[in-house]
Amino acid sequence: MINAAEIIESGTNILFVTLDSLRHDVAHRALEDGRTPRLAGLLPGGQWERRQTPGTFTLPAHMAFFSGFLPKLPQPQQPARLWECRPPAFKKVPPQTFVFDAPNLLDGLALHGYRTVCVGGVTYFSDETPLGSVLPAMFHEAHWRPEFCSPEPDSTRHQTDQALAIADHYDGRQPLLLFVNVSATHVPHGHYLGNSTDSSASQAAALAYADAHLGRLLDGLYGRGRCWLVIMCADHGDAYGDDGFHGRGIAHPAVWNVPFAAWVHN
Repeated sequence: MINAAEIIESGTNILFVTLDSLRHDVAHRALEDGRTPRLAGLLPGGQWERRQTPGTFTLPAHMAFFSGFLPKLPQPQQPARLWECRPPAFKKVPPQTFVFDAPNLLDGLALHGYRTVCVGGVTYFSDETPLGSVLPAMFHEAHWRPEFCSPEPDSTRHQTDQALAIADHYDGRQPLLLFVNVSATHVPHGHYLGNSTDSSASQAAALAYADAHLGRLLDGLYGRGRCWLVIMCADHGDAYGDDGFHGRGIAHPAVWNVPFAAWVHN
């Protein structure tokens, strides 16, 4: 069990990666088929946990994550939450949970001396629209360019380059929360199979593409010799005709069930 309270209060760097729209079954199958070798070597036990998201599309899912509600296991008994907003006096919080006395995680980490930096992916992180400004505004610093977004076939390379430049800039200066929203697994991703149709197969191809760059990101961060708390998950899934459903923002297992992993690298 991760003692997030101890880890964060000691000033450990945090990498939080969301693989946008990635279904658990797609991630699991890609791993089993050997299509994500870098992730296989990074994930605890070489496997994804199947969890259920608190939100069915990008905005509510991330608002929940940053408020302390990460995806939960599909079972009655739950492990201690990694982080939580200070609750009412009557509620008891496990000692392993990092409790922040602020409206959201980003403000809470700032109170502990962290610099919070976002590398956006999908347009909810783009500042292009009023809604696209909500999530970026929660961070001290937010980065987004069109080449970070899913229509760009090499988006994860561009995002990884930006994330590593940020890590270089802040290395040794102050604790860092580095958040990356990986857009490659969000539609459109049919181009990874050479067509315009989005499907679970093209999402798997997108994840296989992103795998090498995610490995490069972790290699670059680990190479600095510092401790990192890593959280990697999807914000929600996507339906591609499952039971007649398409898209997200719907109550369907293809949308609810997401891959999740968390670990500490010393």
